[in-house]
Amino acid sequence: MNAALVVMAAGMGSRFGGLKQAEPVSDDGRSIPDFSVYDAKKAGFDKAVFILREDMKEDFIKLVGHRIEKQIDTEYVIQDTSSLPEGRTKPFGTAHAILCCRDTVKTPFAVINADDYYGTDAFFDICRHLQSARPGEYAMTAYRLKNTLSENGTVSRGVCEIENGFLKNITEHTKINTDMKSDLNGNIIQLAADTPVSMNLWGFTPDIFDELAEEFEVFTKTADLMKDEFFIPSAVRNMIAKGFASVKVFESGSKWYGITYREDMAAIKDKIGEYIGNGLYD
Repeated sequence: MNAALVVMAAGMGSRFGGLKQAEPVSDDGRSIPDFSVYDAKKAGFDKAVFILREDMKEDFIKLVGHRIEKQIDTEYVIQDTSSLPEGRTKPFGTAHAILCCRDTVKTPFAVINADDYYGTDAFFDICRHLQSARPGEYAMTAYRLKNTLSENGTVSRGVCEIENGFLKNITEHTKINTDMKSDLNGNIIQLAADTPVSMNLWGFTPDIFDELAEEFEVFTKTADLMKDEFFIPSAVRNMIAKGFASVKVFESGSKWYGITYREDMAAIKDKIGEYIGNGLYD
């Protein structure tokens, strides 16, 4: 089966303070995307597509892309910023990033963040689903909230409601702290430790691009374009509500490792080093 791994790497990294997508996490200089692509290829994906900003493309390809090109068929997509209002520099968000791949991705595909480590098993789950998925039959991997927090500041997570193994609803929470309290539009909400959350590991069929285009058109007419973002959770929630899509949920008990803050680097370096020492990676 032909299937692509779409890696969202256009984030600004403002809380990290640099190009965190390319930051080395192993002694030989590899970054998180190197290990994600390795895992995805092992699971059956045969192409990697990196979504970048124009101003970071050259550096990313030099620091990361050239290595990955030796492993797998690789393409680069620029997240379009031509429609940003004057004064806004931040891209419109994760769902818009996926939409920018419309002319490049023609097969079923998985989506991940460049700065999150998901674990080998998660890619196998998504790839197996995509092998037989019909249009509108999507998938995601949900992690337990307690396993996805950073000791160094707040994190953003898609809080999921799951019914009979399928996603019923999902809400983006952009400020969750270590005691699992979320500031959602000015309301403080206490979340349970085992709350299933999205880390943006999704499996989609190519029909999603038409629906995303319609959702984005609505977004541009109704959102505050100076600050709002077109997130994957809100777009998928609307598709489910309209009966356009179903989302099979694979639940993982694995601990999250990733880079939101520079202080997160020590934990991910230790874990990757452990995996290399145990023979999981060369």
